[in-house]
Amino acid sequence: MNKLFFRLLVLLMSLSLIGIILVQVYWFNTSFKNNDEQFRFHVKQVIGNVAEKLQAEEAFSFIDKYKKLKDSIGKEPQKSDFLEFGYYQRDSRTNETIIYSNNIISEDYNISSSFFDKKTDSIKLKNFTSKRVTEVFNNGNIDKSGMQQTIAADIKIKKAGKLEILDKAQFEIFFKDIAAAKPLQDRVSKDRLQLLLKTELDQYGVRTPFEFSIYSNGLATKVQSDNFNYEKDKTYSIPVFTDNEGNNKYQLLVSFPQKQKFLFSELIGITLLSIIFTLVILIAYSSALNQLIRQRQISEIKTDFINNMTHEFKTPIATINLALDAIKNPKIIEDKDKIQRYLQMIRDENKRMHAQVENVLRISKLEKKELEITKESYSVHDIVEEAIEHVNLIIEDRQGSITTHLNANRTTVLLNDVHFTNVIVNILDNAIKYSTEAPRIDIYTENVKDFIIIKVKDQGVGMSKVAQKKIFEKFYREHTGDLHNVKGHGLGLAYVKRIVEDHNGQIFVESEKGKGSTFIIKLPLIN
Repeated sequence: MNKLFFRLLVLLMSLSLIGIILVQVYWFNTSFKNNDEQFRFHVKQVIGNVAEKLQAEEAFSFIDKYKKLKDSIGKEPQKSDFLEFGYYQRDSRTNETIIYSNNIISEDYNISSSFFDKKTDSIKLKNFTSKRVTEVFNNGNIDKSGMQQTIAADIKIKKAGKLEILDKAQFEIFFKDIAAAKPLQDRVSKDRLQLLLKTELDQYGVRTPFEFSIYSNGLATKVQSDNFNYEKDKTYSIPVFTDNEGNNKYQLLVSFPQKQKFLFSELIGITLLSIIFTLVILIAYSSALNQLIRQRQISEIKTDFINNMTHEFKTPIATINLALDAIKNPKIIEDKDKIQRYLQMIRDENKRMHAQVENVLRISKLEKKELEITKESYSVHDIVEEAIEHVNLIIEDRQGSITTHLNANRTTVLLNDVHFTNVIVNILDNAIKYSTEAPRIDIYTENVKDFIIIKVKDQGVGMSKVAQKKIFEKFYREHTGDLHNVKGHGLGLAYVKRIVEDHNGQIFVESEKGKGSTFIIKLPLIN
C-alpha cells in the first residue's frame, strides 16, 4: 500500500470517528437542554396551578361560610337603589317607540364581625339585584323625555334577577382584604401545600424529590418542608395570595435537589445505547487500524525476508556455479585434489542452502504445530558443548573465544537434543554476527530451585529497548546502522523461542546499546 494513501486513509478514518463522537456529544447536550426547558415549563405550570388552587380554596371556604350565614338571617335586608338608567328609541317612519329602563337595587345585610375576626360591632355585606323593563308603543303621545303621558304600552316586558358578576366582584374585594389581615399559617398548611404540589407534579410526570417554602417579603416563613435549601439553578418561584392592588407579599418557592439526576435519567437509556455503539465503532476502528498497520509491517518484513533469502541463496549458487565451471576446465579436471576441493565447496554451499530452507520449514511447522519433537533425558552441559563444536571454526576464523562457566550441579533435562542444540547454536551465531571485533562469548549455567539457568553473554553491539521487545518476533531484524556484514532473515530467534517454550521453558534477553547482550534460558529439571 502506498505510504501517502495509507496516511490519508488513516486520517480520514480518524476524522470520521472524531466527527461521530462530537455529533453524539452535541446531541446529548442538545437533548439535555431541551429536557431542562421542558422541566422548567412543567414546573412553572405546576406552581402556577398550585398558587391558583390555594387562593381558590381559601375563597371557597369563605363563600361557603358567607352563604350559610346570609341564609340564616331571618329579617328582610334593607334595600336601596344603587343605580338607575334608561334607554329611549323612536322610529319616525312607523311611529314605534321603545323605552328600556334598568334599576340596580342594593340589599344590605348586617353580619357579625366575629365571622371575619374583626373588632367592630358589625359589617354590612351587599347583595345586588336588577329590575329591567322594556316597553314598546306603536301609537301614542310620548314626550321626548321618554315619559309616558296617557297611553299604556302595547308591549311590556319585565325582568328581575341577581347580578352575579357584581356579587362576585364585591365578594372578591372584601374577601382579599380580610384574608390579607390573617397570618399565613391560618391561610395554608404545610401538609396541604405538599399534597397539592405532589399531585400536580405527578400529573405532569415530574417524579423527583422536591422541597418547598413560602417566603414573606424575601424572608422564610414556617410554611416550608424540613430540608428546603435555596439553590438558584434548582429553585422556581411564583407569587401567591395576591391582594386587591395586585401586590404579592408571599412567594411560593419549589426546589428540586436531584434535578440533574432526574434530567439525566430520562436520557440514560438512549445515551447508553449511543455510548455502546460508539465504543463498538471505536473498537472496530482501532482493530482495523491495528490490522492495517500490522499488515503493512508484515508486508515490509516479508519484502526484507525475500531480499535476505535471495541474498542468502545468491552467494552459494554463485559459488556452486564457479566450482562447476572450474571442474569442467580441462586443466583442472586432471587435478584430483582441486576437484575434491571444488566438490567439497559445492557440498558445503548445498548444506548452507539446505539449512536455510530447513529454518523456514521448521518455523512454519512450529506455527502449525506439525513439528514432531520427541524428548529424552539429556545433560544440558553436553548440549552446550556440542553447540560450541558447531561454531568453533567460525570463532577461530574470527579470532574469538568462547569461555564456559558451567556451575550447575543438576543438569538433567527432558529435551530434544537436535532442536535444543540448534537453539544454543542460533544464540551463539547471533553473538558472533553482532560482534564488530573478535567475538568474546561467555556461557554460564546455575541451578535456581528446580530449574537450570543458561546464560549466553556477548560483548557485541547490543540492542535498544524496542528491539528487546520484538527480537523474538518472526522476520524481525534490528537495523544495524553501519554494520553491513550481518546476514539473516529474522527467523533464528523466533525458532529459538518456540523450541524453548515447547520444552516448558522461558527465554529472556538483557541488553544495552554498545555493551553487548545476555540471553537467559530457564528450563525445568527432571526430579
